[in-house]
This record gives sequence, structure tokens and C-alpha cells, in this order.
Amino acid sequence: MTGRRRASRSGVLALCLLFGSLVGCGGQPAADSAKADVQRLLDTQATAVLHHDGTAYARTGSRTAYENLSAVPLAAWSYRLTSLHRTGATATAAAELGYRVRGYDTSPVTVGRTLTLRLTADGQWYVDSDKPAKKSGQQLWDQGKVSVLKGAHSLVMGVGQDADSLRDYRSLADHAVPAVSDAWGTDWTRHVVVLVPGSLDGMAGLLGSPAASYRGIAAVTTGEAGGSGHTPADRIIVNPDAYAVLGPVGKQVVLTHETTHVATRARTTPATPLWLSEGYADWIGYRGTGRTAIQAAPELSHAVQDGDLPTALPTDKDFGFSDEATELAQAYEGGWLACRMIEDRWGAAQLGRFYRAVGTHKQRAGAVEDAMKNVLGISPDDFTAQWRDYLKAQLA
Repeated sequence: MTGRRRASRSGVLALCLLFGSLVGCGGQPAADSAKADVQRLLDTQATAVLHHDGTAYARTGSRTAYENLSAVPLAAWSYRLTSLHRTGATATAAAELGYRVRGYDTSPVTVGRTLTLRLTADGQWYVDSDKPAKKSGQQLWDQGKVSVLKGAHSLVMGVGQDADSLRDYRSLADHAVPAVSDAWGTDWTRHVVVLVPGSLDGMAGLLGSPAASYRGIAAVTTGEAGGSGHTPADRIIVNPDAYAVLGPVGKQVVLTHETTHVATRARTTPATPLWLSEGYADWIGYRGTGRTAIQAAPELSHAVQDGDLPTALPTDKDFGFSDEATELAQAYEGGWLACRMIEDRWGAAQLGRFYRAVGTHKQRAGAVEDAMKNVLGISPDDFTAQWRDYLKAQLA
């Protein structure tokens, strides 16, 4: 019995050594070869994208997918295959896509993707679909063919937009960048990337959130707060449905507001309250428009005139997107008037120093208090009292 058991173990060992390269020992599937083949396919596809070779791309995947993104000025494009589940001649893969837009991204945008593949008659893998992974937002080219316009300070990319619309966005963005630099300074990239989907639903798809979250919001800016500069460029994402109802001044204010977020991103940290970051962006947005306080803050003006004077500066919760549009508007208007008051009483330069001083703290506790004391020479209680008096003077 002992000898036979030894012989049996030796036989298993021999079989493992002989067939290990085909099936693996210990029950490992022979999927490594397929995974390597798919990774090579994706590498070939990436080369086709970067070399603008539609014919080569069509041998690896849908020609439509290539045409949708072919106008995007890419400096890098690559996939890292993370898993592959094969069933006969078909497979589903999870991959990490990394890409950089030339002249704008200093580090890759990295997103999760889910790919479906099949084996062709000649035994080669082919990508049938390439979609956002679960809980990942869409990329603009997932929504259709991307059109691109480059401006003096901007890159505008749109889907479902005519050339005149994209030119309008480019003009607004090219005006916004120098306006922000004039107020904030030049210690930022001084260019912006603007994404214009075809609808509110398209905006929500890019953000990976329900459309209801952004109804009535004209634009948002995505990016990493307090970034080191070695990150993908911020994206200003437009809601064309809400944008269309704005007048010329309103459209410019919105683009300048969002561009301010791009400029101040590295100095905006968890210590920065939303009344300051949003108020400062509105302060630059309205700067030079000639709008009075009552014109730019109608909701807060109505409240003050009705005797409902705020008792405190807006909290971060007041800026949450909800059905209470009036309360959200009052939060933005209150933050703007706080920054406007600082400009009026301490000067525009001190407002910028105050913003930067708050952002130097690592956490919220004490950040505003220290900056008010060191930059403005005032306590938070006195600041709030002056702000309330300012609201009455400007809005009543």
C-alpha cells in the first residue's frame, strides 16, 4: 500500500510537470494565455488610437467607437487588463483605461471599463463593446462623436452640439481665463477643458449621477481639491439645458465662476468652507459685470426685505443640491456678498490672501478663525455681525 501511494504521488507530480503549461497544476484554468492575447489586442488598439489609424483599429473593435474619439487630441491611451472571464468564444473583461489629453493633463485620467469580446473566425479576439464599469461615469465619446475646438486658453469638446454653439463656449472660456488671472493671479495652468454633452442626461452620465441631481445647475467642475499639479486637468462640464436659458451675462458669469474653481483648486482644501470657495468664484464671476447686489442676489434680497435676515454665514449643508432652489440660491448669494464685503472693506488683494490662508490648514477647525485674525484682523463673530449689516445695507 505504501509503495503504491508513493507511486501515485509520483505520477501526479509527473503529470503536473508535463501538462502544467497547458492546464496548470492545482486546478488553475488555462486562461492566462487568453488574458495575454486580450492584453496584446488592447495594446494594438491603443497604438491605433494614438496613430490615428482607423483601419488598424477596425481590426480590433468597432469603427464607430474609433470615430467617436478620433478628434480628441490624445497624448496617451492605454488599457491595463485586470480580469477576464471567458465562456467559449466570448469573454467579458475588466480593464483600467488611462489617457491624457495633449497639453492639458499632466497625469492620466484613469477610469474603469467593462469590455465584451469574441473570437473571430481566424481565432483573433475582437472588442464588441467598451463601456464604463459599474459605478464609473461615462466618457464624452461614449455618448457619440466628439467635436473639438481649441481656443487661446481653452479646449472645448462637445457631443450633439453644432459648430456655432461650440464657438460660443470657446469664446466664453477664452474670456474667463484672463479675467480669473487678473483677480486671482497667474499661479495656475491658465487654460481650461470644457465638456459640452448633448443634454442634462449627458451631463449626468459624465458625472455618474442621476440627472435630477443637476437639474437647473448650469455647470460643474470636476477635479482634485488641494492637488499638487500632477493630476489630470479639471473638467468644466456644462448642462446645456440649463445653460440655454441664461442670458449673455449669465453665461459668462457661469463659465468664469467654474474657471475660478480650476484656478483655485490647489489652494482649496478640506479646510475651505463652501461659502468661501463658491462665494469667491461668484465674486470673480460677477466682477466687472456692473451687476448690483440686488440684481445678483435676488433671493437673499427678497428674504432681507421680508425681515428674514440670516443669522450666520451659509454652512456646507446649505449648498447641497435639493428641491429647495431658493435656499441654495441664498447660500450662493450669501457667500458672494461675504467676499464682496471683504473686497469693499479690506481690498481685493486681501481677499485673495484670506482665501489662500484658509487653504493652508489641513482641517476645517480653526482655519477660518486663524485667517480672519491674521489677514483681516477680525474675529468670526465680528465678521458675521459686519456681514449681516452689509446685507441690510446692500439688499434692503
